[in-house]
Amino acid sequence: MFKKFKQINRHFQPVWEAEKPYNILKGGRNSFKSSVIALLLVWLWIPYLNSGKKANIVVIRKVSNTIRDSVFNKMQWALKKFFIFKRFDTTVSPFKIIHRKTGSTIYFYGQDDFQKLKSNDINDIIAVWYEEAAEFKSAEEFDQSNTTFMRQKHEDTDFVRFYWSYNPPRNPYEWINEWVEEKETDPDYLVHHSSYLNDTLGFVTDQMLKMINRIKENDYDYYRYLYLGEPVGLGDNVYNIHNFNPLEEVPSDDYIVALFYALDGGHINSATTCLCLGLTQKGNVILLDTYYYSPAGKVDKLAPTQLSRILYTFIDRTSKMPVCNNAPIVNLTIDGAEGALRNQYYYDHEIRWNPVAKLKKELMIDYATNLFSQGRFFYINNENNKIFVEEHKKYRWDAKKVAKGIQEVVKEDDHTCDAFQYFCIDNAKELELMV
Repeated sequence: MFKKFKQINRHFQPVWEAEKPYNILKGGRNSFKSSVIALLLVWLWIPYLNSGKKANIVVIRKVSNTIRDSVFNKMQWALKKFFIFKRFDTTVSPFKIIHRKTGSTIYFYGQDDFQKLKSNDINDIIAVWYEEAAEFKSAEEFDQSNTTFMRQKHEDTDFVRFYWSYNPPRNPYEWINEWVEEKETDPDYLVHHSSYLNDTLGFVTDQMLKMINRIKENDYDYYRYLYLGEPVGLGDNVYNIHNFNPLEEVPSDDYIVALFYALDGGHINSATTCLCLGLTQKGNVILLDTYYYSPAGKVDKLAPTQLSRILYTFIDRTSKMPVCNNAPIVNLTIDGAEGALRNQYYYDHEIRWNPVAKLKKELMIDYATNLFSQGRFFYINNENNKIFVEEHKKYRWDAKKVAKGIQEVVKEDDHTCDAFQYFCIDNAKELELMV
């Protein structure tokens, strides 16, 4: 039997008992707000299933390719918590969870396929959930589909219940922060805030707490943003340079176990940089060496064929340094847009670089900040690595765009910054980054 307060923290009781059409759940990482919504949707659904009536639920992510590993799995988890999952069939093309007896269905959509979403006549809808609502471009994207769902309301419910869950962006001027602030005074809306501190059931493990406290100690503002869910603002500088720890050499009580290379390729007037990074036995990341070439002011600029040979020599030299302890090269990461150099390198050496697609800049920065804030980043204090430190010191937000709710950086002298972000994104699992 499902026991409500053994599965949800009492902090969420107002959400569970709310009789409002619009419900916004915001907060920090590990607050379990998404789990609460998933369980609540099943709780609301069960009376219809037990009475043999068909009722449908719609779950939406901004991008459809994120559905399988997030809300699709989460709703299956919720059904298992109620011990009824065996009564359902699942399909993945399209994503659906179907109750065999009544035909009641949970439909999963990506807002990026809005025409399909708009044209589908689902009918008998009792609830809609927008997960990771901050990924959407504006509240207008909700409005476009909400009217469609309202028209398809189940006849036995007074209104379709809408749920939003999201982690507030750092920028207080971001559209969703301003939109939710406006809705806090609307009587039709419940706005609920939560964080890991509200957990009294032990869902936050000791391992999770250890990481949270490490970030809290190293970068308090980032901790407030990430785990308390507070829009702390962006300030001017993107990174806290105090989290960049210099070393004269790899500590004697630690050693390199894996090597990674990350490349941001330049063009006619843009620099090319390649970072040599070591992962240590203790889980720290050490910048061992940096290659940096800027074509600015040069009449004869390096061609991809030349850069291919130079980079191969750089990797060959650095990977054989005694400090690397014969560690294997685990990954070569490159900007996904840099096709010419990537293809040239494979043609010359039959070695493939792994291309990384660019994400929203604030998300890319989050991956790097997560590593910096854990106090796990170090750099060898040598001449080649100075450019890395200097570019990260100067890396700053574009104040004019931030004031308009647009999180963008000043795009100059940022090549090592981009390369490091690619490294963090492409190797997030190995680095144990939680973003």
